[in-house]
Amino acid sequence: MSDAERTIRMEVLRYHPEHDEAPHRERYEVPVSHDTSVMEGLQYIKDHLDGRLAFRWSCRMAVCGSCGVMVDGVPQLACKTFLRDYDDAVTVEPLAHFPIERDLAVDQSDFVEKLEDAQTWLVPAAPRELADGPHRQTPAELERYAQFSHCINCLLCYAACPQYGLDPSFTGPAVLTLVHRWEADSRDGGSDDRRATLNAETGVWGCTLVGYCSEVCPKAVDPALAINRNKIESAKDYFLRFLTPRGGS
Repeated sequence: MSDAERTIRMEVLRYHPEHDEAPHRERYEVPVSHDTSVMEGLQYIKDHLDGRLAFRWSCRMAVCGSCGVMVDGVPQLACKTFLRDYDDAVTVEPLAHFPIERDLAVDQSDFVEKLEDAQTWLVPAAPRELADGPHRQTPAELERYAQFSHCINCLLCYAACPQYGLDPSFTGPAVLTLVHRWEADSRDGGSDDRRATLNAETGVWGCTLVGYCSEVCPKAVDPALAINRNKIESAKDYFLRFLTPRGGS
């Protein structure tokens, strides 16, 4: 059978909380060619078979991070995953460990709140005015955090993380990675504000180092590496408390 004639069965998890008692799967026959992505398969279903299907997408170029789903049980970006790599059928479900809002769209509130609580943004080490000009960095200073700045908040690492699945209070891979991204930035002075997040039992010490988060990351950010480095800094904080005189700084 030529590519032009081939079809694949997509089994998509459906759930409309306003009238469904529980999530269930529905099957659709979708035509595929060599370059048909999972996202395009979902778009075909929505355009031609069931306009009620809900899923998130935006850029279609693995940049925005909004199209994360489980494809045959593996966290993937739908736009970066191709149906040619599957035989006769493929299962598409919402990201694991998140409440379902509708069909393949999940509630991301917990992640967004943790981003805010951890202050995952630049806290200037010293006040600067526009007249001061750009805050320059050396290539070596950039290299310390560049890899970790590529996170696109796709949540694949959370869907892959067994610890987050067991304990949703765990801060989680992406947030801890973004904390490290700013901690490693020479322009940043927000360490004291983030220390409580890092050192908590739900922070870096909640990670059991399975490493699946790094395996599924579409941008090679390596959250497991960031968390390991954070553990080193957290351990330093702990032992320095015994070396610093009471009332000292």
